[in-house]
Amino acid sequence: MTKKKFKEKGQRTALAFDFGTKSIGIAVGQEITASATPVTAIKARDGIPNWDDIEKIINEWQPDVLVVGLPLNMDGTTQEVTYRAKKFGNRLHAKFKVPLEMHDERLSTADAKADLFSTGGFKNLSKGNVDSASACVILESWFEAQYS
Repeated sequence: MTKKKFKEKGQRTALAFDFGTKSIGIAVGQEITASATPVTAIKARDGIPNWDDIEKIINEWQPDVLVVGLPLNMDGTTQEVTYRAKKFGNRLHAKFKVPLEMHDERLSTADAKADLFSTGGFKNLSKGNVDSASACVILESWFEAQYS
């Protein structure tokens, strides 16, 4: 990836990741509109993605910031997957040298499923759709948190 000058806050392109051990959902969004669009979901083996797939997506979208959903219990405590998501985020940052932010993702999957169901019923609830839609929910929530 080529070095680029990062944009100022409010003008950035962000890529969000909904980390999972079998699948990682990805969404892209712009701070200026505070909206996100699903990109894809990539397969993972025990939480480890094909880094070449991620590199292609990062090269395509040229994000100014990466946002990784932080899976917490409803009471805010951590769980095993919390540490794995942090490790994934640290690896993303180390490999691609793009600023990284972790963001609370509680209820993102439930919200994504509700949104998908309302627009397409059960047929819209495939694993890939849910994961990338969850990444959208995470990213839009992160945008809201930037300005609240």
